[in-house]
Amino acid sequence: MLYVYTPDQPERYGRLLQEALPDEAIAFWPQEVDPAAVTHIAAWAPPDNFFAQFRKLRTVFVMGAGVDKLLKRQDIAEDVTLIRLTDAGMAQQMTEYCLYGLLHYQRQMDRYARQQRDRQWKQLGTRLASDVRVGILGLGELGSRVALTLSQRGYTVAGWSRQAKAIDGIRCLHGAAGLRELLPQTDVLFCVLPSTPETHGLLNAETLALLPDDAALINAGRGALIDEDALLLHLDQGGLRFAMMDVFAEEPLRETHPLWLHPRVIVTPHVAADTIPEEAVAQIAANLRNVIEGQSMNGEIDRRRGY
Repeated sequence: MLYVYTPDQPERYGRLLQEALPDEAIAFWPQEVDPAAVTHIAAWAPPDNFFAQFRKLRTVFVMGAGVDKLLKRQDIAEDVTLIRLTDAGMAQQMTEYCLYGLLHYQRQMDRYARQQRDRQWKQLGTRLASDVRVGILGLGELGSRVALTLSQRGYTVAGWSRQAKAIDGIRCLHGAAGLRELLPQTDVLFCVLPSTPETHGLLNAETLALLPDDAALINAGRGALIDEDALLLHLDQGGLRFAMMDVFAEEPLRETHPLWLHPRVIVTPHVAADTIPEEAVAQIAANLRNVIEGQSMNGEIDRRRGY
């Protein structure tokens, strides 16, 4: 049996899953089921100890791209296979979000907004796409799509990952040395990395200081990537032109957090890339059929690597 936990759009997911898997037994939370009958679960952010009752659980399908919180749970046995969504419509949305932030920088909208508050009529110089150096932290499925799209639009794009990668038309760097090389040569830095022990606090006082003073930082990956106290201090010292933040160390962002009212920070409530139900269900259904038929699955999570 497939058991589904999704407080977000449950009716829509229910209809889509039943249409995609007409021959499978499917139950939806909070429907009561025999825990021993549940072998597969599709879920997003279930409550603590939710999985512990399902002793015959074989597979958990994560209804989103982020898996960091799932990997920290203590109620999922080590032999349970974890499957994440590999795109589900998120790459296009992520690219749009990043392009918005990039154009905000390139066309100097942050500076024009300040001029408007001061009732100042002053035209600033035009900057072409080819004049803007883009750096992308994270060259997985989302980061690679962002890098290629921006490169096709004429921007000078370089990317960084923990391990060596190669993408046609993109300058790819990796490791600690690669990060130190990338940051001083970046005007707009995008973070689309997953949260793992290796990426936690990757952008701290030391690494932020490597960015040019006129640079912008856009984080659409995970909040744990950035030391928020170091970022605020860096902004206060004039170290960045602006930061655009979609993810935070703690969410929702508390009302008293200084990021809300900082004059050089744009806050969005974790909306850079939402899961599209139709695409998510198509992946879950295909992977479930693969499980049943003993075939390999797309998006299997490596617990050791953290994604």
